[in-house]
Amino acid sequence: MPCHRVRKVTSSDIAPSLCTTESHLLRMETKAAAAAGRRAHEGCDSDIIGWFEDACENAGAVQAEVLRRILAANRGTEYLSRWLGDVEVEGMGACALESLYRSRVPLASHADFEPFIQRIADGDTSPVLTQEPVQLLSLSSGTTDGRQKYVPFTRHSSQTTLQIFRIAAAYRSRVYPIGEGGRILEFIYSSKQSKTKGGLTAGTATTHYYSSEEFKIKQEKTKSFTCSPEEVISSCDYKQSTYCHLLLGLYFADRIEFITSTFAYSIVQAFRAFEDHWREICGDIRDGGLSPRITVERTRQAMLGIVSPNPSLAQRLEAACEELERKDWCGVIPKLWPKARYVYSIMTGSMQHYLTKLRHYAGGLPLVSADYGSTESWIGVNVDPSLPLERVTFAVVPTFSYFEFIPLHRQKNRSRSKNSEAIDDDFAEDEPVPLSQVKVGQEYEIVLTTFTGLYRYRLGDMVEVAGFHKHTPKLSFICRRKLILTVNIDKNTEKDLQLVVERGSQLLWKAMGELVDFTSHADISKQPGHYVIYWEIKGEVEEKVLGECCREMDASFEDHGYVVSRKCNSIGPLELCIVETGTFRKILDHFIGNGAALSQFKTPRCTSNQVLLSILNVCTVKRFYSTAYS
Repeated sequence: MPCHRVRKVTSSDIAPSLCTTESHLLRMETKAAAAAGRRAHEGCDSDIIGWFEDACENAGAVQAEVLRRILAANRGTEYLSRWLGDVEVEGMGACALESLYRSRVPLASHADFEPFIQRIADGDTSPVLTQEPVQLLSLSSGTTDGRQKYVPFTRHSSQTTLQIFRIAAAYRSRVYPIGEGGRILEFIYSSKQSKTKGGLTAGTATTHYYSSEEFKIKQEKTKSFTCSPEEVISSCDYKQSTYCHLLLGLYFADRIEFITSTFAYSIVQAFRAFEDHWREICGDIRDGGLSPRITVERTRQAMLGIVSPNPSLAQRLEAACEELERKDWCGVIPKLWPKARYVYSIMTGSMQHYLTKLRHYAGGLPLVSADYGSTESWIGVNVDPSLPLERVTFAVVPTFSYFEFIPLHRQKNRSRSKNSEAIDDDFAEDEPVPLSQVKVGQEYEIVLTTFTGLYRYRLGDMVEVAGFHKHTPKLSFICRRKLILTVNIDKNTEKDLQLVVERGSQLLWKAMGELVDFTSHADISKQPGHYVIYWEIKGEVEEKVLGECCREMDASFEDHGYVVSRKCNSIGPLELCIVETGTFRKILDHFIGNGAALSQFKTPRCTSNQVLLSILNVCTVKRFYSTAYS
């Protein structure tokens, strides 16, 4: 394919966070500090948008420069030397370099990098994956396949987080301008950090970021300040942190500009807790005290240093909450936070289930989707914050990593690609293409090459190119590509399951019930194997209705392999298990207890984890079996 023909890229086109020399960083910081003194907040927004738009206009050339920087910085590492040898990348043309890299360095999964990362965790200080020593390791949430994985975390990781937050805030301020110096009700949480055998600090990526200098800079740059001090964010007890977030959010109620969290789940979880604790919170505001449920001493002292008695505010809040309670808390956010402009969080993928409840709490307040990223790298920013969630896309930030895309083509018969790393599913794969060669309407799997030591790393996310922002693609997230439900020749993804559960829960809703959360399991312990879907519900629902929900879900799977297998009974009837109230809170507690942070928690939509299955099965109070194919 022809090479992209755009102007030569200079270092100013690459984000300051990608510059590798201290002198260059110093010059950039000096320029930024001087400029900040000359410009108003709106001017700063224009600057960051101008930089981003320019990078997008020249996305192909910027990507080539990003790859050159990554390889120039790390070509002497053990991993890259294995594939590139002594190749000099500095003087090589952009197309030649990209072609050489793709032809010599193989596609890889986390399993390929795991031995190298483990050596780093155990104290190997040689240049294994990066020339720059790795000081921190991020832990993935572990909700996809049941176990947490180490991913290198460097200063670059914090800097790109700051960068994407600034870009996103600038685009949001065009649609929803906020006052300078406003407050944010931000449900964010750090988890416990630990030390590896080699003395490296390990924790979630969010934990590393919230303790970084970039988190403080973000508040200054976006002119919005979180309500909660560091002692609340890092209490390591999410229930105590949530209580304090809510208390401070109400204490500063008249200054809150928007409500946010990493995932929609965290906001819904917080307001479910508020339904139980609002009287106690109002009492704390009235008296200037703090509930005895807050037992972490440093958190307690920090809170008592902020909250002082405010009887009039407490009285106003109590009256509002009594009214809201009668309305099942519909519109609680605009009622209690009258200046809030929107609710902001990741609302795609596995978060879609929580949107019904979030809309209930938000009333008519806009829901704005946050940006697209992973533990491994940030990927894209929402440049159209006014669009409805069903149409949200993410413009790839071409400076963050080097991106490739594996074209995926749906096929009826399962087969394996010639690529040994291919996932065994319904898609045939073409050779990966660079960012500059993707096509609108085509589905892809994302491949990353990062500044933190991951090379041609298959992310496992399936996306569709919905359009372009200048010359960078706008991605629509589809699902995690990994199959989540399969017994025989059936193949059903997270998106398939989501659609099926939506169909079944419509019947539940008509019967005045509410689906709190759900997960699933492909049970092959007995023949024929069958799907098990676990529901936690709220409200009294007749067993007849639940049986109809079970039948509706079974009949709603459209995968040809599933339908054929059900008709010939090589897959058994779908089983719906109703679990007791609080079951999914126990699952959350299990992940938190194993080092995850609430900020990055996602309920696993399918699990084979024996601990989780034990929790689910012990807590099951009713079982129903489908009659769809009887």
